[in-house]
Amino acid sequence: MPPPPRLALETTLLTHGVPRASALPLARVIASLARAHGCEPALMGVLRGQPIAGMTETQLAQLLDEPSVEKINTSSLAAAIAQGRSGATTVSTTIELAAGCGCRVFATGGIGGVHKDLSAVLDISTDLIALTRWPVAVVTAGCKSILDVRGTRELLETLGVPVIGYQTARFPAFYQRDGGTDTDARFDDIAPLARFVRATLAHSNRGIIIANPIPHEHEINADDWARWLAAAEAKARSSGATGRGVTPAVLAALHDVSAGRTLSANIALVKHNVQVGAMLAAAIQN
Repeated sequence: MPPPPRLALETTLLTHGVPRASALPLARVIASLARAHGCEPALMGVLRGQPIAGMTETQLAQLLDEPSVEKINTSSLAAAIAQGRSGATTVSTTIELAAGCGCRVFATGGIGGVHKDLSAVLDISTDLIALTRWPVAVVTAGCKSILDVRGTRELLETLGVPVIGYQTARFPAFYQRDGGTDTDARFDDIAPLARFVRATLAHSNRGIIIANPIPHEHEINADDWARWLAAAEAKARSSGATGRGVTPAVLAALHDVSAGRTLSANIALVKHNVQVGAMLAAAIQN
């Protein structure tokens, strides 16, 4: 009997997306969900210069014990390895490591994208470029709502990255099921989606977005979201966050101003993506 397929998972969600005390329990839940749907979880991370595709709980605990955990993207991975640093993998780095170890499916929360104000600094996530370089299907609740959702969707089209909706024809925006723009195609069942993904990864040698909206019962009301986001962005600006620190600062402030509603929604959508990602990876192998 062949070994079970591996489902790639990122560490930035655990180190920067949830409170530190919640990270190990969430990692256990995610791993259990992957195994329940026929996959072996492959948590990606970098520990003292060693990239790891399938971190053990002990290794994850060591990473979480670091006083400050660096977010490592594809541009900083080589230097982190050469200098013996530890860090959490972003979406782009997880895609790279997943492709290198043969994982064809990666489940995450939301991808990075085009930032809203490009007038002063051109700020576009390396996640989008990684999708053009490595053949991995990324199951995601869409682009994070704090970004330019329409701009991100347009750039994915420009880059030739297929955006496929699972049980939706709309590109989601993390906390919202509808980000205001369409997907390229819709699949309602895992088996035909798996056939499409298997064939497309093989012939295109680039990634695919599998857009999987947040479950209805966890979607955040648009009015609440607009109010919370304005307050969180103000808090992030007052904290002096810049560059790569802006997104985690805004997300942390959102969890605070929403009294934990955005955090619970974040965890719910990640679990949903892991379930769909594991089913997809298992179906691709069968």
